[in-house]
Amino acid sequence: MKYTAFRSYRAARWLATRMEEASRQPDRGDISITTVIIWVAAVGGALAIAGTIAVVIAKYNLSLSGI
Repeated sequence: MKYTAFRSYRAARWLATRMEEASRQPDRGDISITTVIIWVAAVGGALAIAGTIAVVIAKYNLSLSGI
């Protein structure tokens, strides 16, 4: 309990420092549109593959139970 105030002060100071640094460099983390398109395509492809596997397993569930 003794160190709670110190830790919260340290966290507040760290956050204030980070916010000040971010205000000095406002364009420091832009994601290009190409990266967004690639991520959307990858997630969409993964969902399509997972959906296809789920449909195939549901369709042939009885046939696969003897394996």
